[in-house]
Amino acid sequence: MQRIDDRIKRGGDDDSLISSVVDWVMAQALRDTTIEDLFEGCCLRMRSAGLPIARGYIAFRTLHPLYSAMGLTWELGNGVKTVGMAHNSAHTRDEVWRRSPFYFMLTKDISLLRRRLTGEGAMHDFELMKDLRDDGYTDMLTYAIHFEEATPGDTESRGILGTWACDVKAGFSDSDIRSLIRVQNRLAVACKVIIKSQIAQNISTTYLGTNAGQRVLTGQIKRGDGEKIHAVIWYSDLRNSTALGDMMPEEEYLDLLNGYFESTAGAIIDNGGDVLLLIGDAVLGIFPFTDDRTHAETGELAVKAAYDAMERIQKLNACACDNDKCEVSFGLGLHVGNVMFGNIGLPDRLQFTTVGPAVNEVARLEALTKELGQPILMSKEFAEIVGRQCMPMGEHQLRGIEEKREVFTLGD
Repeated sequence: MQRIDDRIKRGGDDDSLISSVVDWVMAQALRDTTIEDLFEGCCLRMRSAGLPIARGYIAFRTLHPLYSAMGLTWELGNGVKTVGMAHNSAHTRDEVWRRSPFYFMLTKDISLLRRRLTGEGAMHDFELMKDLRDDGYTDMLTYAIHFEEATPGDTESRGILGTWACDVKAGFSDSDIRSLIRVQNRLAVACKVIIKSQIAQNISTTYLGTNAGQRVLTGQIKRGDGEKIHAVIWYSDLRNSTALGDMMPEEEYLDLLNGYFESTAGAIIDNGGDVLLLIGDAVLGIFPFTDDRTHAETGELAVKAAYDAMERIQKLNACACDNDKCEVSFGLGLHVGNVMFGNIGLPDRLQFTTVGPAVNEVARLEALTKELGQPILMSKEFAEIVGRQCMPMGEHQLRGIEEKREVFTLGD
């Protein structure tokens, strides 16, 4: 008879229970599942199958404008927590990374590393082992699984790095270890599928925007695919950009452009709009009319975004002044009309962009801000829908448009 001391009943001995976990994990690879749901579901099902895991961790490299890698930690009773590892923090992490068991395993071409954390045979040759022991864990299994052929010592190849830890006194049994290895290999396959899908989402959103990126990923990828959108249209442009580019070092000018885009395009997104295009140093955005808000409410979102952008530019300039750097300003045109949003170009080389008379008109409206000395100008169509007082600026000829247009700016 098997002696049961402080161990929980071992589901690892029951191949059918582990098979059910493996089958579930593989099924998720075929579904629209987030990696958080996959990992948490896997951990909970392993517990239900009798494996005594109390903590799980996975990390993987990604392609994301903010993060170079992602790490997910599951703890019994606390669920999953996700942490992004920022690009600009890589240097501060180097020393910690080099002291980690993962770095040791990759440089020595070791795929599995088991450490008992308490009792006879305990080893704490890495800081992680000491931390887990202090948190009450008794045993751990660390693993590295490559997604591609990797040469020994390669620490940059894509794959999954992970750990399992338990808090029962006797630690993992040999049967548990076999079951963990079996599950983690399938988990890596499912993770690879989901990570690739997420990277495609990251790339499409980063370069096309949320709206266009989603359209492309859902099948609008051939020339001519698109739709007409009725919306408030935003067009802003950086002032004196040519002169600034000529007088500033390239890196400083790039930093200035990024600050400008964070102020203007960031204000659009944070106030409910969509950024369609970044055109040189100009921003084209929309606030679509929807069934769940009035035209006046949509117009107000654009106005709030305009004030938000100006406030951000003021803060940017205050910082620039303190550091003896160039200040920036911009002009903004706001209009209402239809935009055609879709694919144009060659059959096998497309651009997701916007076309239409309303887009041309709002760009001409923005150009007029320089002549009239106003940072923001609005068309009559926009002034009629926005729920606030607008100041008339008279009728003006917009370049390329036959009839004169009534122009307004924001009132006090």
